[in-house]
Amino acid sequence: MNDCIIGIGSNINPKENIRRVLCLLSKDHVLKKHSSWLNTKPIGITNQDDFVNGAVRLKTQHCREEFTNYLKHIEDRMGRDRSLPKYGPRVIDLDIVVWNGEIVDDDYHSRDFLKKSVDELL
Repeated sequence: MNDCIIGIGSNINPKENIRRVLCLLSKDHVLKKHSSWLNTKPIGITNQDDFVNGAVRLKTQHCREEFTNYLKHIEDRMGRDRSLPKYGPRVIDLDIVVWNGEIVDDDYHSRDFLKKSVDELL
């Protein structure tokens, strides 16, 4: 089993979409714990609703590449529109931040909200 922490964010109906993604993830993986949920200002495109961000620690049997594809599938299934600008509104955003104890997402070092959420789970 691989130990993983993923960052989660949403600014389109975030409470419902985060609840929904946690339910979807728990069907295929062992969810260990989630962080506190933080309200954050958008980055890049600022004329949009604030985000709700946090992280979840889980165990998965997938290898990292398979798990990355799995997360993209979950995002698509939940209605993420990939034609929107990179920093635009999102139904859900899922990113692997820590994989088997190794920080694998550089945003951890530059985004305080992500570091705070992940550090709660380390």
